[in-house]
Amino acid sequence: MSLLNDSAIIHPPGFYVIGFQTFPYISVYIIFIAFVYLVTVVFNVLLMCIIAFDENLHTPKFLAVVNLAVIDVILNTSTIPSMIKTFLFKDNFVPFNLCLVQMFVHYFSVTLESLALAILAYDRLIAICFPLKQNILNTRRIMFYIVSLTWVYSAGLLSYSTSIMARLSFCGSVRVFSYFCDYAPVFRLACNDYSLQWAAASASLIHLFGPLTFIFLSYVTILVTVFKMKSVSSRMKALTTCIEHLILVLIFYVPLFSIFLIGLFLGSVDPDQRVLSLSLATCLPPCINPIVYSLKTKEIKTKIVALVWRVKINP
Repeated sequence: MSLLNDSAIIHPPGFYVIGFQTFPYISVYIIFIAFVYLVTVVFNVLLMCIIAFDENLHTPKFLAVVNLAVIDVILNTSTIPSMIKTFLFKDNFVPFNLCLVQMFVHYFSVTLESLALAILAYDRLIAICFPLKQNILNTRRIMFYIVSLTWVYSAGLLSYSTSIMARLSFCGSVRVFSYFCDYAPVFRLACNDYSLQWAAASASLIHLFGPLTFIFLSYVTILVTVFKMKSVSSRMKALTTCIEHLILVLIFYVPLFSIFLIGLFLGSVDPDQRVLSLSLATCLPPCINPIVYSLKTKEIKTKIVALVWRVKINP
Protein backbone atom coordinates (compact mmCIF):
# COMPACT_ATOMS: atom_id res chain seq x y z
CA MET A 1 0.00 0.00 0.00
CA SER A 2 1.27 3.47 -0.89
CA LEU A 3 -0.11 6.96 -0.21
CA LEU A 4 -1.05 9.37 -2.99
CA ASN A 5 -2.91 12.66 -2.42
CA ASP A 6 -3.73 11.53 1.13
CA SER A 7 -5.71 8.58 -0.22
CA ALA A 8 -4.87 4.92 0.21
CA ILE A 9 -3.72 3.42 -3.11
CA ILE A 10 -3.56 -0.37 -3.12
CA HIS A 11 -1.03 -1.87 -5.51
CA PRO A 12 -1.02 -5.68 -5.73
CA PRO A 13 2.26 -7.63 -5.97
CA GLY A 14 1.41 -8.26 -9.61
CA PHE A 15 -1.07 -9.58 -12.16
CA TYR A 16 -1.88 -12.94 -13.72
CA VAL A 17 -2.15 -13.01 -17.52
CA ILE A 18 -4.83 -15.53 -18.49
CA GLY A 19 -5.50 -15.22 -22.24
CA PHE A 20 -6.30 -18.17 -24.54
CA GLN A 21 -8.38 -20.00 -21.93
CA THR A 22 -10.38 -22.03 -24.48
CA PHE A 23 -7.90 -21.91 -27.37
CA PRO A 24 -6.77 -25.44 -28.37
CA TYR A 25 -3.14 -26.25 -29.18
CA ILE A 26 -1.90 -23.06 -27.53
CA SER A 27 1.61 -24.53 -27.27
CA VAL A 28 1.76 -24.95 -31.06
CA TYR A 29 0.67 -21.33 -31.54
CA ILE A 30 3.29 -20.03 -29.10
CA ILE A 31 6.02 -22.06 -30.86
CA PHE A 32 4.90 -20.39 -34.11
CA ILE A 33 5.09 -16.97 -32.41
CA ALA A 34 8.59 -17.84 -31.16
CA PHE A 35 9.58 -18.59 -34.78
CA VAL A 36 8.09 -15.21 -35.79
CA TYR A 37 10.27 -13.54 -33.15
CA LEU A 38 13.39 -15.31 -34.41
CA VAL A 39 12.68 -14.17 -37.99
CA THR A 40 11.95 -10.64 -36.74
CA VAL A 41 15.29 -10.33 -34.98
CA VAL A 42 17.42 -12.02 -37.67
CA PHE A 43 15.97 -10.18 -40.68
CA ASN A 44 15.75 -6.77 -39.04
CA VAL A 45 19.31 -6.99 -37.69
CA LEU A 46 20.49 -8.16 -41.14
CA LEU A 47 18.72 -5.21 -42.75
CA MET A 48 20.27 -2.77 -40.26
CA CYS A 49 23.76 -4.21 -40.83
CA ILE A 50 23.48 -4.03 -44.63
CA ILE A 51 22.45 -0.37 -44.46
CA ALA A 52 25.02 0.50 -41.78
CA PHE A 53 28.01 -0.99 -43.65
CA ASP A 54 27.15 0.34 -47.12
CA GLU A 55 27.81 4.07 -47.46
CA ASN A 56 25.72 4.19 -50.65
CA LEU A 57 22.67 3.44 -48.49
CA HIS A 58 23.32 6.28 -46.04
CA THR A 59 20.38 8.29 -47.40
CA PRO A 60 17.30 9.78 -45.70
CA LYS A 61 15.12 6.93 -47.01
CA PHE A 62 17.26 4.18 -45.54
CA LEU A 63 17.68 6.08 -42.27
CA ALA A 64 13.89 5.88 -42.03
CA VAL A 65 14.05 2.15 -42.90
CA VAL A 66 16.61 1.53 -40.12
CA ASN A 67 14.33 3.42 -37.73
CA LEU A 68 11.45 1.08 -38.63
CA ALA A 69 13.69 -2.00 -38.24
CA VAL A 70 14.76 -0.94 -34.72
CA ILE A 71 11.13 -0.32 -33.75
CA ASP A 72 10.08 -3.73 -35.12
CA VAL A 73 12.61 -5.53 -32.93
CA ILE A 74 11.55 -3.58 -29.82
CA LEU A 75 7.84 -4.13 -30.54
CA ASN A 76 8.06 -7.91 -30.74
CA THR A 77 10.55 -8.06 -27.85
CA SER A 78 7.99 -6.27 -25.67
CA THR A 79 5.49 -9.13 -25.90
CA ILE A 80 6.74 -12.37 -27.47
CA PRO A 81 9.29 -13.43 -24.78
CA SER A 82 6.64 -12.84 -22.12
CA MET A 83 4.10 -14.84 -24.17
CA ILE A 84 6.55 -17.75 -24.31
CA LYS A 85 7.05 -17.53 -20.53
CA THR A 86 3.31 -17.23 -19.84
CA PHE A 87 1.74 -19.74 -22.21
CA LEU A 88 4.52 -22.20 -22.99
CA PHE A 89 6.20 -22.43 -19.59
CA LYS A 90 2.96 -21.75 -17.65
CA ASP A 91 4.41 -18.89 -15.59
CA ASN A 92 1.73 -16.21 -15.95
CA PHE A 93 2.57 -13.96 -12.99
CA VAL A 94 3.83 -10.46 -13.87
CA PRO A 95 5.12 -8.20 -11.04
CA PHE A 96 3.33 -4.84 -10.81
CA ASN A 97 6.28 -2.63 -11.83
CA LEU A 98 7.27 -4.99 -14.65
CA CYS A 99 3.67 -4.84 -15.87
CA LEU A 100 3.92 -1.04 -16.17
CA VAL A 101 7.25 -1.34 -17.98
CA GLN A 102 5.76 -3.79 -20.48
CA MET A 103 2.80 -1.46 -21.11
CA PHE A 104 5.16 1.44 -21.72
CA VAL A 105 7.49 -0.41 -24.10
CA HIS A 106 4.69 -2.03 -26.11
CA TYR A 107 2.59 1.08 -26.71
CA PHE A 108 5.70 3.21 -27.14
CA SER A 109 6.68 0.86 -29.99
CA VAL A 110 3.19 0.80 -31.53
CA THR A 111 3.07 4.61 -31.55
CA LEU A 112 6.55 4.77 -33.07
CA GLU A 113 5.58 2.18 -35.70
CA SER A 114 2.68 4.28 -37.00
CA LEU A 115 4.85 7.42 -36.97
CA ALA A 116 7.68 5.56 -38.77
CA LEU A 117 5.29 4.64 -41.59
CA ALA A 118 4.30 8.31 -41.84
CA ILE A 119 7.99 9.27 -42.04
CA LEU A 120 8.48 6.86 -44.96
CA ALA A 121 5.45 8.46 -46.65
CA TYR A 122 7.09 11.87 -46.18
CA ASP A 123 10.25 10.56 -47.85
CA ARG A 124 8.27 9.33 -50.88
CA LEU A 125 6.25 12.57 -51.01
CA ILE A 126 9.37 14.76 -51.22
CA ALA A 127 11.16 12.43 -53.66
CA ILE A 128 8.27 12.31 -56.15
CA CYS A 129 6.47 15.65 -55.74
CA PHE A 130 9.41 17.95 -54.96
CA PRO A 131 12.49 16.30 -56.52
CA LEU A 132 14.29 19.61 -57.14
CA LYS A 133 13.94 20.57 -53.45
CA GLN A 134 14.86 17.15 -52.08
CA ASN A 135 18.33 18.28 -50.99
CA ILE A 136 16.69 21.05 -48.96
CA LEU A 137 13.54 19.39 -47.58
CA ASN A 138 14.81 15.86 -46.97
CA THR A 139 18.46 15.63 -45.99
CA ARG A 140 19.99 13.09 -43.61
CA ARG A 141 20.11 15.73 -40.89
CA ILE A 142 16.44 16.64 -41.34
CA MET A 143 15.44 12.96 -41.35
CA PHE A 144 17.49 12.40 -38.18
CA TYR A 145 15.71 15.31 -36.48
CA ILE A 146 12.28 14.02 -37.56
CA VAL A 147 13.03 10.51 -36.30
CA SER A 148 14.45 11.84 -33.01
CA LEU A 149 11.38 14.03 -32.51
CA THR A 150 9.04 11.04 -32.86
CA TRP A 151 11.04 9.09 -30.27
CA VAL A 152 11.03 11.97 -27.76
CA TYR A 153 7.34 12.66 -28.33
CA SER A 154 6.33 9.00 -27.98
CA ALA A 155 8.46 8.54 -24.86
CA GLY A 156 6.90 11.60 -23.19
CA LEU A 157 3.37 10.60 -24.15
CA LEU A 158 3.68 7.01 -22.93
CA SER A 159 5.51 8.06 -19.77
CA TYR A 160 2.42 10.05 -18.81
CA SER A 161 -0.07 7.35 -19.86
CA THR A 162 1.83 4.69 -17.90
CA SER A 163 2.50 6.82 -14.80
CA ILE A 164 -1.21 7.52 -14.22
CA MET A 165 -1.76 3.77 -13.82
CA ALA A 166 -0.02 4.12 -10.45
CA ARG A 167 -3.01 6.18 -9.25
CA LEU A 168 -5.33 3.19 -9.46
CA SER A 169 -6.23 0.86 -6.60
CA PHE A 170 -6.60 -2.86 -7.23
CA CYS A 171 -8.59 -4.41 -4.43
CA GLY A 172 -10.36 -7.16 -6.37
CA SER A 173 -9.33 -9.32 -9.31
CA VAL A 174 -5.76 -9.28 -10.63
CA ARG A 175 -6.49 -11.54 -13.63
CA VAL A 176 -5.67 -9.81 -16.93
CA PHE A 177 -7.42 -11.36 -19.92
CA SER A 178 -4.96 -10.64 -22.73
CA TYR A 179 -1.73 -11.99 -24.20
CA PHE A 180 0.42 -9.57 -22.16
CA CYS A 181 0.00 -7.00 -19.37
CA ASP A 182 -2.26 -4.85 -21.52
CA TYR A 183 -3.30 -1.28 -20.70
CA ALA A 184 -7.11 -1.38 -20.94
CA PRO A 185 -7.62 -4.87 -19.43
CA VAL A 186 -5.51 -3.78 -16.45
CA PHE A 187 -7.17 -0.44 -15.68
CA ARG A 188 -10.61 -2.06 -15.93
CA LEU A 189 -9.64 -4.17 -12.90
CA ALA A 190 -9.28 -1.04 -10.71
CA CYS A 191 -11.74 -0.46 -7.91
CA ASN A 192 -11.50 3.35 -8.04
CA ASP A 193 -12.26 5.81 -10.87
CA TYR A 194 -10.31 5.06 -14.05
CA SER A 195 -11.85 7.71 -16.33
CA LEU A 196 -8.44 9.42 -16.77
CA GLN A 197 -6.85 6.16 -17.91
CA TRP A 198 -9.82 5.48 -20.22
CA ALA A 199 -9.39 8.95 -21.76
CA ALA A 200 -5.65 8.29 -22.29
CA ALA A 201 -6.41 4.97 -24.00
CA SER A 202 -9.05 6.60 -26.23
CA ALA A 203 -6.70 9.46 -27.15
CA SER A 204 -4.10 6.92 -28.26
CA LEU A 205 -6.27 6.21 -31.32
CA ILE A 206 -5.17 9.63 -32.60
CA HIS A 207 -1.65 8.23 -32.94
CA LEU A 208 -3.01 5.61 -35.35
CA PHE A 209 -5.49 7.78 -37.28
CA GLY A 210 -3.17 10.83 -37.42
CA PRO A 211 -0.25 9.15 -39.25
CA LEU A 212 -2.69 7.17 -41.42
CA THR A 213 -4.39 10.42 -42.48
CA PHE A 214 -1.01 11.93 -43.36
CA ILE A 215 -0.11 8.81 -45.37
CA PHE A 216 -3.43 8.98 -47.24
CA LEU A 217 -3.01 12.67 -48.08
CA SER A 218 0.60 12.06 -49.13
CA TYR A 219 -0.45 9.41 -51.63
CA VAL A 220 -3.26 11.58 -52.98
CA THR A 221 -0.64 14.26 -53.67
CA ILE A 222 1.73 11.66 -55.15
CA LEU A 223 -0.97 10.30 -57.49
CA VAL A 224 -1.88 13.80 -58.68
CA THR A 225 1.81 14.47 -59.41
CA VAL A 226 2.34 11.11 -61.12
CA PHE A 227 -0.64 11.50 -63.47
CA LYS A 228 0.68 14.89 -64.54
CA MET A 229 3.84 13.20 -65.85
CA LYS A 230 3.86 12.88 -69.63
CA SER A 231 5.99 9.72 -69.81
CA VAL A 232 4.34 6.39 -68.92
CA SER A 233 7.73 4.96 -67.92
CA SER A 234 8.25 7.88 -65.50
CA ARG A 235 4.85 7.21 -63.96
CA MET A 236 5.60 3.52 -63.50
CA LYS A 237 9.05 4.23 -62.07
CA ALA A 238 7.62 6.69 -59.52
CA LEU A 239 4.83 4.34 -58.45
CA THR A 240 7.19 1.36 -58.20
CA THR A 241 9.24 3.14 -55.52
CA CYS A 242 6.08 3.31 -53.37
CA ILE A 243 5.10 -0.37 -53.54
CA GLU A 244 7.08 -1.62 -50.53
CA HIS A 245 5.83 1.24 -48.36
CA LEU A 246 2.19 0.66 -49.34
CA ILE A 247 2.55 -3.04 -48.47
CA LEU A 248 3.90 -2.14 -45.01
CA VAL A 249 1.01 0.28 -44.42
CA LEU A 250 -1.55 -2.39 -45.36
CA ILE A 251 0.16 -5.03 -43.19
CA PHE A 252 0.13 -2.76 -40.14
CA TYR A 253 -3.23 -0.98 -40.41
CA VAL A 254 -5.62 -3.46 -42.07
CA PRO A 255 -5.56 -6.13 -39.28
CA LEU A 256 -5.89 -3.51 -36.51
CA PHE A 257 -8.80 -1.71 -38.13
CA SER A 258 -10.46 -4.99 -39.11
CA ILE A 259 -10.50 -6.07 -35.46
CA PHE A 260 -11.83 -2.65 -34.45
CA LEU A 261 -14.62 -2.67 -37.06
CA ILE A 262 -15.63 -6.26 -36.29
CA GLY A 263 -15.95 -5.38 -32.61
CA LEU A 264 -17.85 -2.18 -33.48
CA PHE A 265 -20.43 -3.64 -35.89
CA LEU A 266 -20.73 -7.25 -34.74
CA GLY A 267 -20.80 -6.38 -31.05
CA SER A 268 -19.45 -9.05 -28.74
CA VAL A 269 -16.51 -11.05 -30.08
CA ASP A 270 -15.25 -14.27 -28.52
CA PRO A 271 -12.52 -13.15 -26.06
CA ASP A 272 -10.04 -15.81 -27.19
CA GLN A 273 -10.61 -14.90 -30.85
CA ARG A 274 -9.99 -11.24 -30.03
CA VAL A 275 -6.76 -12.00 -28.14
CA LEU A 276 -5.59 -14.27 -30.97
CA SER A 277 -6.34 -11.64 -33.62
CA LEU A 278 -4.66 -8.85 -31.67
CA SER A 279 -1.54 -10.91 -31.00
CA LEU A 280 -1.21 -11.80 -34.69
CA ALA A 281 -1.92 -8.21 -35.78
CA THR A 282 0.91 -6.85 -33.61
CA CYS A 283 3.45 -9.69 -33.90
CA LEU A 284 3.38 -10.40 -37.66
CA PRO A 285 4.09 -6.91 -39.17
CA PRO A 286 7.56 -6.58 -37.52
CA CYS A 287 8.41 -10.00 -38.97
CA ILE A 288 7.14 -9.23 -42.48
CA ASN A 289 8.46 -5.65 -42.82
CA PRO A 290 12.16 -6.47 -43.35
CA ILE A 291 11.29 -9.29 -45.78
CA VAL A 292 9.16 -6.89 -47.86
CA TYR A 293 11.92 -4.28 -47.96
CA SER A 294 14.53 -6.91 -48.81
CA LEU A 295 12.50 -8.30 -51.72
CA LYS A 296 10.99 -5.08 -53.04
CA THR A 297 13.91 -2.64 -52.70
CA LYS A 298 16.46 -3.03 -55.48
CA GLU A 299 19.43 -1.70 -53.46
CA ILE A 300 18.78 -4.04 -50.50
CA LYS A 301 18.11 -7.05 -52.72
CA THR A 302 21.36 -6.48 -54.64
CA LYS A 303 23.39 -6.35 -51.40
CA ILE A 304 21.75 -9.52 -50.03
CA VAL A 305 22.42 -11.43 -53.28
CA ALA A 306 26.05 -10.26 -53.22
CA LEU A 307 26.38 -11.31 -49.56
CA VAL A 308 24.89 -14.77 -50.23
CA TRP A 309 27.17 -15.23 -53.25
CA ARG A 310 30.22 -14.21 -51.20
CA VAL A 311 29.34 -16.68 -48.43
CA LYS A 312 28.74 -19.42 -51.01
CA ILE A 313 32.19 -18.89 -52.56
CA ASN A 314 34.00 -18.34 -49.23
CA PRO A 315 31.97 -20.22 -46.56
